[in-house]
Amino acid sequence: MATLDRTDLDILEMLSADPRTTVVAMAEKLRLSRNTIQARMARLDQTGVFLPYERAFSPAVLGYPLQAFISIGVRQTELPRIIAELARVPEVVQAHGLSGSIDLLALVACRDARHLFDTDARILSIDGVERTETSLAMGEVIPFRVGGLMGLARREAGGTA
Repeated sequence: MATLDRTDLDILEMLSADPRTTVVAMAEKLRLSRNTIQARMARLDQTGVFLPYERAFSPAVLGYPLQAFISIGVRQTELPRIIAELARVPEVVQAHGLSGSIDLLALVACRDARHLFDTDARILSIDGVERTETSLAMGEVIPFRVGGLMGLARREAGGTA
């Protein structure tokens, strides 16, 4: 992962505030050349700073308003194959490997309760999946955010938050 300096953090902060900010607008505000901003953004992109843009799309607008977290217990020796099969389930929009009694946590998006039931059954049918537990997402109470972390990174880099 890239080490971010004050200028990188300024660029990220501007993009966080307005993702449609132009390179020209950033260059003017930061008093840098357009080429400098473009080069910085290219480096940030190449080093994995930017997440895929599809993370900004809502499953609800695609017709999948129901979201749930499915805790999945698996046979550990088969984890790589199970993950590959889980990745082929289109309703799985994200999954994390966990420590503790649960092995995987999948976020799924479905049309309705019946679709969720069928999706859970499809996950359970993957050879090596031993159990699942489904928790309906009632609402996002803290959306994905990194603004607070940017403030911490700025302080750690010697700037002001």
